Amino acid sequence: MEVNKIYNENCLETMKRMPDNFIDLTVTSPPYDNLRDYKGYCFPFEDIANELYRVTKQGGVVVWVVGDATIEGSETGTSFKQALYFKECGFNLHDTMFYGKRNYMPSNQNRYCQQVEYCFVLSKGKPKTFNPLTDKSIHAGKILKRTQSKNIESASNRARQNITNEEKILGNYWEFDVGTNCSTKDKISFEHPAIFPELLAYNHIKSWSNEGELVYDCFMGSGTTAKAAIAANRKYIGSEISKEYYDIIQKRLQPMLHNLFS
Repeated sequence: MEVNKIYNENCLETMKRMPDNFIDLTVTSPPYDNLRDYKGYCFPFEDIANELYRVTKQGGVVVWVVGDATIEGSETGTSFKQALYFKECGFNLHDTMFYGKRNYMPSNQNRYCQQVEYCFVLSKGKPKTFNPLTDKSIHAGKILKRTQSKNIESASNRARQNITNEEKILGNYWEFDVGTNCSTKDKISFEHPAIFPELLAYNHIKSWSNEGELVYDCFMGSGTTAKAAIAANRKYIGSEISKEYYDIIQKRLQPMLHNLFS
C-alpha cells in the first residue's frame, strides 16, 4: 500500500487494503454527535473501531480526540461509549487525556463554558513507544526527603534523599490557543469547520511514535495529522471521504511536500 498519501474514500475502504499490524500510530478526531451525517456520509463507528484494532501494530496506539454534543439539555456521553467499545475490541484505555482551549467560546447557558475535549489514548497491548514531553520542574535541584511510616521505616530509608530532576513529564491536560492564526497559520485549513491544533497532533505524534514510523488518520479533515507527521519526520496515510475536504488537504500539504522534494 502506498504511504505518504491521502486517499479520497471511506476509511473502511482504505483500511481494508491494509495488512494486519500495519500502523504504528493513529491520531484522529471523528465526526461528533451532531455531525454523524458527515457531508452526507454515515459514520459506522463500530466497524471503524474493529478495523483500527486489526491494522494497529502490537504496541501501537490510537489517539481518539472527541467531544460530546448537548441535546435537550444533556450531554450525550457518546465519547465514553466509544472509549468503552474500543476496550471491547481489545484496546487498553492507556490514558484519558484532556485537550483544553484557552480561548474557548463564551456561553450564556446554565452550565460552564465548554473548554475541554477528550483525547483517549488507546493501546494494543503495552505501548511500544513513549517519548514523554517535559517541562522545567519548579523544584529542580532541590533535595526532597522520601519518608515512610515510622513503624516500617528503616534507618537507610530515613537517610535516603533524592535530588529533583531538572525536567518533569507533562501532565495529561494540554491547553492550546484555538481559532484563526492559533490552531494553525494556514488560512486554507479554516475552510474546514472543525480543525484541531497542529501542536496537539504534533505532540501526540512525538509522544507515541518514532521517526520513520507510520501515522494514520482515518478522518483526515483538513490534513492536520499529515502536516504534523511530515514536520515530525514520520510517514503518513490519510483517509478523507469528502472531495471538498480532500482538495483542502492537497492545497495545504503542497508547500511542505514541495520543500521536501525540491
